[in-house]
Amino acid sequence: MQDPLADGGVIRKLWIGEANRYRDHLLRLDAQSRHSRFGGAVADEFICDYVTTTLGLNSVVHGFFVDGVLRGAAELRPLGPAFGREAEVAFSIETPWQSHGVGSTLLDRTLLAARNRGIKMLHMACLADNRRMQELARKFAAELSFDFGSVVGEVAAARPTPLSVLREAVSDGHGFATAMLDVQSRLLNPGLAGTRG
Repeated sequence: MQDPLADGGVIRKLWIGEANRYRDHLLRLDAQSRHSRFGGAVADEFICDYVTTTLGLNSVVHGFFVDGVLRGAAELRPLGPAFGREAEVAFSIETPWQSHGVGSTLLDRTLLAARNRGIKMLHMACLADNRRMQELARKFAAELSFDFGSVVGEVAAARPTPLSVLREAVSDGHGFATAMLDVQSRLLNPGLAGTRG
């Protein structure tokens, strides 16, 4: 169960061994997209350090892949204890794929992951001039409040059901198979890997 999107892209969960792909994606963000994602200008070294702490047991990152290259991501990170009731979600989408439904699909998948982990409240923080994030939050019925030049959206997640857990398990199974096929393709055709990033 993968979601087809622009340019034949798919959404799937990132696995721990894919930290380099997440790092490369964040490093490819243009200055404005990087500023919007991190709430200010950040250096490449900051991104490299940030990624090493992200793909652990507590956070879930869903990625938007086009031809095996990560072009967008949604990160779900618990606030407080590992199995707490609140989490934050952050998005990064490379400019050519913005405004094509990628953010909506990533948020939908992130809400499913939050629901199945018992998270009751998702916090989406963005700068006041980030209209795309505000529109995305409104689309999912978030209440927005303005505070010191930023916007915080809160989305209440639904309770998990057997069907929602099954939906995520099927998505993860398909995503894992896709990731393994991509690895095999890059190993069998090394010249192709250099043309994708």
